[in-house]
Amino acid sequence: MKLNYLLLGIVTMAVLASCNSRTDAEKIVDRAIEAHGGDSYTNSKIEFDFRNIHYTIFKTPDHFEYIREFKDSTGNVKDLLNNDGFVRTVNGAKIDTLSEEWTGKYSRSVNSVAYFAYLPYGLNDPSVFKTLLGETEINGEKYNLIKVTFAEEGGGDDYDDEFLYWIGIEDSIVDYMAYSYHTDGGGVRMREVSGVNEVGGIRFQNYLNLKPADESVSVEKMQELYESGDLELLSEINLENIKVEVLNK
Repeated sequence: MKLNYLLLGIVTMAVLASCNSRTDAEKIVDRAIEAHGGDSYTNSKIEFDFRNIHYTIFKTPDHFEYIREFKDSTGNVKDLLNNDGFVRTVNGAKIDTLSEEWTGKYSRSVNSVAYFAYLPYGLNDPSVFKTLLGETEINGEKYNLIKVTFAEEGGGDDYDDEFLYWIGIEDSIVDYMAYSYHTDGGGVRMREVSGVNEVGGIRFQNYLNLKPADESVSVEKMQELYESGDLELLSEINLENIKVEVLNK
């Protein structure tokens, strides 16, 4: 009996040590993931329409599968991106003639939509580095400001992108984000939540997509530009016809 108590104590201490070893930035992101959906992310298949394209998303800590489907002049197009790479089929036939350049472009496009739709869940991927920049305030609400960068290994083609997330101190909700990117010409953007749909225990957010006149500014300057009214509306990010299928109860 004493041995059982001793083992239980060792396990408990190990769990506590693991929890305490997480940085403040990691703990803030942990709470944000829980507030937005928690375990529902890892046991659900998600479908939605975005700009007349249908997406099916599934992601666990070690596996992912992103599908987009649409119709164009060539027929019914299906793009599949998973741990094994990217495949495009048209009318059910695999396209083997895609260049490396176009394979990269299509992969980044699919991954980008999936990444933003799943936020903040992906912020605990192994390739993600999180830093707490401090507390700030927007429109009378207080936020923890988290900066995210990526490791070159495992960070994808756009590993050198930089992100900022404004995470509510009171509710752990991501209300704003900003990011700089270098692929496809590069630039900097800021997104403001414009609407929310809660489906299957997951919080899906729509955004106003904002840009500065000078896209060479640093991502850290975006809050100042937002508050001064110097960002223009570029587009709206709206997810429609959202469905969540629970795979394991």
